[in-house]
This record gives sequence, structure tokens and C-alpha cells, in this order.
Amino acid sequence: MEGNSKFYEGCGQEGPIRCIFLCEFHPTAGPRITCQVPENYISKEIFDTVSHYIIPKVQLQRCTLTVTLLGSKILGFPVRIDNKKYARNAYYFNLCFVCDAWARTVHLEPLVKKLTEYLLSMELETEWLSKQSLSGDAKALSGLMRQVMQDINSRRMCTLTVGTTTTHLTVVRVNNDPAPVKDHQVPVFLYSRQSFVADQWDLTTNQILPYIDGFNHVSKIAALTDVEISLVRACVQNLVYYGVVTLVPIFQYCAVYSATPKLRQLTRCPGLQRQCVEFCARSPRQLPKVSDLFRMYAGMTYGSTIRDLCRRMKPQDLAINERKLVLFGVLEGLIRRVYKYPVTVHNDTSSVRSSHSACVARTYNGLVCMDELCCQTGIPVSLLEEQMERDSDVVFIVK
Repeated sequence: MEGNSKFYEGCGQEGPIRCIFLCEFHPTAGPRITCQVPENYISKEIFDTVSHYIIPKVQLQRCTLTVTLLGSKILGFPVRIDNKKYARNAYYFNLCFVCDAWARTVHLEPLVKKLTEYLLSMELETEWLSKQSLSGDAKALSGLMRQVMQDINSRRMCTLTVGTTTTHLTVVRVNNDPAPVKDHQVPVFLYSRQSFVADQWDLTTNQILPYIDGFNHVSKIAALTDVEISLVRACVQNLVYYGVVTLVPIFQYCAVYSATPKLRQLTRCPGLQRQCVEFCARSPRQLPKVSDLFRMYAGMTYGSTIRDLCRRMKPQDLAINERKLVLFGVLEGLIRRVYKYPVTVHNDTSSVRSSHSACVARTYNGLVCMDELCCQTGIPVSLLEEQMERDSDVVFIVK
């Protein structure tokens, strides 16, 4: 690994699961790998080197163990079942996840433990593991491990059903609490909505999930679902914590955006270009050109609203959906929202009270943006901004 790479042991980065294998203690052959996905990822030579850690002494049974060797990190939760029906009166097994040696794996430890306990329960009920080992046919186990690896790597969650037994696996991040969710913020899925299973979430969260579309803000979701807004905020904050959604600004034609240095990647990265073209198209039958998408992003500057940009470039003629264009740009960091914050330069607002509505008869401290004020007052941004601009004591900070 080169010294300037961000991937080095202890770097704190999460990596994909490279392999899942099940090993057992065979009564005559000793520790051995019964099944692994993909096949032969862990060679017999490597396994033999660490097998006494993978199938450890009694004192280390039912403990999460991590072994790092030759570029791989092996994570397991060894189990022993005492019963006279097994050879040597006991059955030892350990289901292990294999990641890159540099990868952070603490978030996978609960999954390894839960999956092992799921296999343990099936073994106690039907001898599901040991029968496959004895027959030499581990297709069912192989399919289960393949599903776990694919689903956890792609969606960070997995639902397993064997017979009438079902379990749910979800990667839980140990993060700091996210900032409080505000009424004007818009939740947007980081994964496909179809990948979520209803019984993984509480009733209120399931009620709001269909209304999270990347455009409805928290206040609107509360109105559409007839759910108390404080509960909607709490549910969205929980989804943010678990990395299911992120928050973006409300789409408004009067909004101003600015291109970021990351926009250059749109000219260099074919993968990003393909995603952008497909996401921002008005119709899947007519895809926009990358050059047109880039020109629209580059045209987002201070002082120019989305409405100005659309009048100038006519995205409908370019097969571009401007709402999705903005959403994709924000999610990928190609553009950023430019907010306006009103500030009252004099504390005396008596003149304001006599000439304007009560909604602007207040002192602004430059910490609350226009989006948030519009949500609080229910007044369109154009009208609220017009009222403020008539007040000589109110100025705007733009950032």
C-alpha cells in the first residue's frame, strides 16, 4: 500500500466484506473450512496458520475475535454446542467475515454475532449446519452467505429466511447524534426505497417513508401524512443517524446555487457522467448531453437564480429535468446552495410594526435563513423578501 493512500491499517475507513466462510472442528481432520463465498478466497495454507484462533479454546468461545493476517482481517464469533449426538460430544463452528486489513470492522461485529446466533438456533432445531457438513452439500449455506455479503455490501441490510425462521441484519453505525432536523429541510434517500423492509422501522417511520422523494420538506411531509411535525423530525433524524437519508435544501426557482471545484469531475469521470445523464433526464427515452448538463451547472453563480438559468438555457429543450439536476448536483457536491440571512441593523422595530405585517416585525440575527423563515411564517419567499427589502433596517447576508 502506497504511503499516500487513504487506505492503511487504522485509517478508520469502512470497507466491503470480501468473503464469508464457515469453519468447523472436524472430529478427525481438525479445524477446516466447510464453505466459503467466493470459493478459495481464504487458502488452506492461510487458514491453517490462524485456525487455532478461529476455532479457539473454550475460554474464548462466544467472544468476538478479530485476526489480521497477510492483508486480510478475519472477524468471527466461535460457538460450541455440547451434545452427545455429535462426535466428541460437541460441535464447534465459526462463521467469519473477511475484510481488507485496513478496514474498520467494529460496525460488523453485531452482524457476525447475530448471524451466528441465527445459525445456532437452526442447528439446535434441525441440525441445519452439521447435516450439510456431513453430506458435503452446502448449497443452502453457500446461498445464504452469498446473499448476506451482497446485501450488506450494497444496502447495509439483509433479510434472511430459512424455512419458517427469519432474521434481519442491519449495519448500525456508531456515530455522533446528527444536528437537529429543521422543518424546511428535505430528506432524500441514499439507497433505493424499495430496498427497505417495513418491519425494520416503527409505524410512524413507515408512514412517512413513501413521502420522502427528495423534494418534500419536513413540514410538507408532516402535512401530507397528518403526523405531528415533532414526530416527523424525530423519524427523519433517526434515518439520518443510520445513514438511510441525507438532508438537502428545498428546491425553489428563486434559489441561488454556486458551482464547486468538484464540478470538474463531471468532465473526467465517465461513471459520474453516466449517473448524471440518467438521473437528470426528463425521459429515459431521450437522454441529455453531458456538455449541456455541465453548462447548466457552470451557469449557477451568485446573483443568478434557477429561474434566471432556466429562462436563459431552456432545460426542457435540452431534455433536462432542472429539479433533478439541482438534486443530483447537491448530492454529489457539484453545486452548493447560496443562502440569504436577514439581519436587523437597528434594534428599534417600531417603524416596522407600523408599516409591515407582524411576521417581519422582529429582529433578525443573521442566523436564520429565508427558507426557514418561510416555513415558519407560511409566506412565499418572494413576498417575504419583498417586505424585508422595503424595510431600511433589514439587510441580507449571502453565503
